[in-house]
Amino acid sequence: MEYIYSAMVLYSAGKDITEDAIKAILTAAGVEPDAAKIKALVASLDGVDIKEAIASAAVCAAPAAGAAAPAAAAAAAEAPAAQAEPEEEAVSEEEAAAGLSALFG
Repeated sequence: MEYIYSAMVLYSAGKDITEDAIKAILTAAGVEPDAAKIKALVASLDGVDIKEAIASAAVCAAPAAGAAAPAAAAAAAEAPAAQAEPEEEAVSEEEAAAGLSALFG
């Protein structure tokens, strides 16, 4: 994941996404760079319009988030009806402290 993040940092800074630049970012972050992963990432991003890829990913994610909202609302509406359990008894601070002290000796 850190390899992709380093490419995104370079992109947002307006820099070229090169093997040396990614290696420099990873090294600065304290990550031991893997030359094969860096080479694969740079090769896979060659010719990709990152701005367009981000825009299309945002469009794809939006319907999924929108579809989840009605389902969550329906589940929340059903939850009070299903919850008929008795409330737990209140425990005083002294009782709670005594219970904790039993755990530690």
